[in-house]
Amino acid sequence: ALDLLRLCADVNVILVGLQDDIDAQLRHAGSDIAARVSVRHASEVVGMDEAPASALRGKKDSSLRVAVNLVKNGSAHACVSAGNTGALMAISRFVLKTLPAIERPAICSVLPTSNGRTYMLDLGANVDCTAEHLLQFGVMGSTLVSSVENKPQPSIGLLNIGTEDIKGNEVVKGAAELLRASGLNFYGNVEGDDIYKGTTDVVVCDGFVGNVALKASEGLAHMLSTYLRDEFNRNV
Repeated sequence: ALDLLRLCADVNVILVGLQDDIDAQLRHAGSDIAARVSVRHASEVVGMDEAPASALRGKKDSSLRVAVNLVKNGSAHACVSAGNTGALMAISRFVLKTLPAIERPAICSVLPTSNGRTYMLDLGANVDCTAEHLLQFGVMGSTLVSSVENKPQPSIGLLNIGTEDIKGNEVVKGAAELLRASGLNFYGNVEGDDIYKGTTDVVVCDGFVGNVALKASEGLAHMLSTYLRDEFNRNV
């Protein structure tokens, strides 16, 4: 948050959490930075291993809940957290609700590709999805890329075990039919290697598949960086 304030002179930040701990860090921030920071005390903390339902019901003064409430009442434009993702999603869905015709929120991330970047969702919020949910992820992904990348008709790919229409389980086949009829710029089925080729602007999948693909990619990247580091350090 402090790095952001140093980089962007037009940003104000509300830090939510245990006030004494936050104040201790702000003492070294400098007066110009501190002037654009306000602190909102929250007496409770959601642990990383805590169940989302218990965090939602039992900790109404947690930093996550207070921060999302600030968005709800208009005091903040956005909420950023490095905390319990499941709890943040559950609290956000309860407090902020979803848009009409969108039943579930999804986790989206930007992944590097050989020709730019692609947006992939869902990456873990929904492990069991219907074809309609995958269609809604396509709508959300398309809208996000249109706004952020200024692309009027971003292409949508449906992650599958093959590009042919006959491939995949019944949910994915049903989602493909819905996406074709949706009016979105549906490219068709894409495979795992298409993610990093940058075949489409958006890759849609359920949260189980998406999270496995993401973690496998992170593991591969870590392994390659380790190999390179070892090779460069081996000799002159």
